[in-house]
Amino acid sequence: MRLAFPTLLFTAVTLLTGAAEVNATPQHALTVYGEPAKYPADFSHFAYTNLQAPKGGAMRRSAVEIGHFDHILPYIDKGIGVTQVDGLIYSPLAQRSLDEPYTVYGLVAQTMERADDGLSLRFNLNPKARFADGQPITAEDVRYTFDLLMTQGSLRYRTQFADVKGVEVESPRTVRFDFKNNQNRTLPLDIATLPVFPEHWWKTRDFAGGGGYEPPLGSGPYKVAKVDSGRSITFKRNPDWWGKDLPVSRGLYNFDHFSIEYFGDTDVARQVLRGGAYDYNREFSATAYSIGYDSPALSDGRLQKAHLAQNAPQTAQGFVFNLQNPLFQDRRVRQALAMLWDFEWSNRQMMRDLYIRQQSFFSNTDLAARNLPDAAELAILEPLRGQIPDEVFTKVFEAPKTDGSGVIRDKQLQALALLEASGWKPDGDQLVNAEGKALSFTFLVSQNGMDRLLLPYKRTLKQIGIDLNIRRIDSSQYVNRLMSRDYDMIVTGYPVTTSPGNELYNYFGSVAANDPGSNNYMVLKNPAVDTLLNGLVRANTQADMLRHAHALDRVLQWNYYWIPNYYPPGSSTVWWNRFGIPSVQASNDEAIESWWEVSSIPLTNQQMTAELIKRGAPGGPH
Repeated sequence: MRLAFPTLLFTAVTLLTGAAEVNATPQHALTVYGEPAKYPADFSHFAYTNLQAPKGGAMRRSAVEIGHFDHILPYIDKGIGVTQVDGLIYSPLAQRSLDEPYTVYGLVAQTMERADDGLSLRFNLNPKARFADGQPITAEDVRYTFDLLMTQGSLRYRTQFADVKGVEVESPRTVRFDFKNNQNRTLPLDIATLPVFPEHWWKTRDFAGGGGYEPPLGSGPYKVAKVDSGRSITFKRNPDWWGKDLPVSRGLYNFDHFSIEYFGDTDVARQVLRGGAYDYNREFSATAYSIGYDSPALSDGRLQKAHLAQNAPQTAQGFVFNLQNPLFQDRRVRQALAMLWDFEWSNRQMMRDLYIRQQSFFSNTDLAARNLPDAAELAILEPLRGQIPDEVFTKVFEAPKTDGSGVIRDKQLQALALLEASGWKPDGDQLVNAEGKALSFTFLVSQNGMDRLLLPYKRTLKQIGIDLNIRRIDSSQYVNRLMSRDYDMIVTGYPVTTSPGNELYNYFGSVAANDPGSNNYMVLKNPAVDTLLNGLVRANTQADMLRHAHALDRVLQWNYYWIPNYYPPGSSTVWWNRFGIPSVQASNDEAIESWWEVSSIPLTNQQMTAELIKRGAPGGPH
């Protein structure tokens, strides 16, 4: 529907299309199950921001991705895009709060109306909302964005929004999404977090190819100031941004310049940070975080190290089996291999006992199955009996545990018994099957640092006749091999949220298993898992969602689809001590968009404290 007909006719059409719709009340916020939002309609700012934070200065951080970006857009599956474009360049319809499980507050959308029957969601756009060239953001732009993402965007959008029936432009500033059913409770919030693209700009450019390195026309608090192809990108704050005084924006986006540096290797990124060439690194290597930054600068506080957002859900990380490999299709083989990775020794020897063993696909949340199933959960599991491991009904999963000495002969004997039961027999210094084929597999990696964890595992496996080959390739080859599912085992992580939805199909659903754009790196095709995913996504209450999450967690764990790794007690973060940090921090994110510059050079702890006292400002080193 195009905005090319008279207003009176537009009004008549709107009245007709709205006549059959269940009444809805405009809201400033949306929650998953209709519970009250933390912040009322008249709130002034998020609690994790500082309204006195000065604007100015700069921050340079490393990218979360390993490798070099080959285009700017993060909305497609091709190569590597710039994640921060989402939010900095393109404002969403509604902003997610970082101190609630899942609540969104209007940004481009001034108000939102969820129908009482749950079959539609209307956005009433803020009349002030503008793109950076001054043109207004319209309902037609919202419709165009959705169609563009569903036809040319990442697979995750087609998966996440499969239950959207259609999009209706009702007026220049009103757009309605209609749903096929009301069973997906997170769908309205997921739609509300979408960015809005300018149709007049993108219709002449290659969205599907990522837009190349051309700075995109946006609607957010920053513009692209400089692009060093593949290596770095610098954003410049837009002082005339239309949304700067909204409650969801006040106290945020304080840096005049915000740069992101890309590295092909995590060790290089770490050394460059230690050399002072950039300011902030989110560290994903437990060993490196524990000992890799030791220096005089760390001792006197010029370099800061902390676990931020300690209450946030933690990424579920593990060594993942490619279930397409016949070797891994026997659960007993997977269980045996899982027994032989000695987390306790690795944690003690390499990570100073700092890390926590992964026991769940929903770590650090209420979704984790940490008790026996109750009657309500058993009612969900019982129809699947015979399709899922028997242990699901009677035992709480615990990852194999050792005494940390490095001697795990008992686990090796248990593993040998499982392997023998599955057809593997000793033959000299190898285990072979009935055809005489040796038990051997390859672990594919693209980053330095993994050898520290894998070499002890390799030795343990070799002691009982299993060959583990560790093959390191560059990041571009690695991405291509992931997409073609050309590997035996990799290490990967699954983002965890307290309000999971359709994105779970992308990680564990059968339909996504062989799609090159999906994150189903297990290549998992299990009808029982699909059934539990459907129940979780369609749950009508939080209690029902939690029961399905617990059931799904148990089935995934007891099938030994991965070797669970570990997670830190918060986001492992390292930064040079130049910044102020709000005294109240976001519980679910590091929220560096709420930080501000205090000094152009790193300060010791003593100097930072004195500077903040002089300014009368809260926040400081941690």
